[in-house]
Amino acid sequence: MTRKQREQWAPWVLLVAVLALWELLCRGFDISDFIFPSPSTIARQLWEHHSVIGAHAWRTFWVTMVGFGLSIVVGVLLGFLIGSSRLAYAAMYPLMTAFNALPKAAFVPILVVWFGIGVGPAVLTAFLISFFPITVNIATGLATLEPELEDVLRVLGAKRWDVLIKVGLPRSMPYFYASLKVAITLAFVGTTVSEMTAANEGIGYLLISAGSSMQMGLAFAGLVVVGAMAMLMYELFAVVEKRTTGWAHRGTSGH
Repeated sequence: MTRKQREQWAPWVLLVAVLALWELLCRGFDISDFIFPSPSTIARQLWEHHSVIGAHAWRTFWVTMVGFGLSIVVGVLLGFLIGSSRLAYAAMYPLMTAFNALPKAAFVPILVVWFGIGVGPAVLTAFLISFFPITVNIATGLATLEPELEDVLRVLGAKRWDVLIKVGLPRSMPYFYASLKVAITLAFVGTTVSEMTAANEGIGYLLISAGSSMQMGLAFAGLVVVGAMAMLMYELFAVVEKRTTGWAHRGTSGH
């Protein structure tokens, strides 16, 4: 088996090992499903309640995608502004860092007052928690453009705008895709947190409902679904990244 094949199988082998150990611990110590459900119990709950879980999962998914889409637009624009101007970098970056340190769950009650219970708070929470990595990575990719390269291009007649568009942005693409893989997982976190306090649909709402009725297997099933959706989107961006920025990964294709 080649190294590449081992790397492809490694996550699945680890997942199976973790699930097997989890199941053995639950059975060996006779842990109640009300305390810590086993993987088999979670799988059974997924099957028994698949229609309900599917409806809530779809709501969480499309709400997350809307918030995530907003974060891409705002993140790229802000990142371009901050990375292309030293003044903007000096003025905005510290303020954005301070904003990112604020717990986004604290915004949910405020968003409920402004937009009511429903889609609005969930979309905005997903946006608020996920746009910062995109902004930072785009800004970093542009701001770290080699001065020597920029000087050579200027000597050859390139304007600042040409350097940013034709060199800076392509150079920032690996940073951009890296930020997408981080931001999409954060977006699902934001949506779920908001749904737990400001919605009557979605996986977050399902978690609260299942927990209040002591259906721990159903609650864990909801967590599994959220994790699966985030993982699938992460892998999607990873595939797109390799196909569009292969030049940045040429050193990782060995056997």
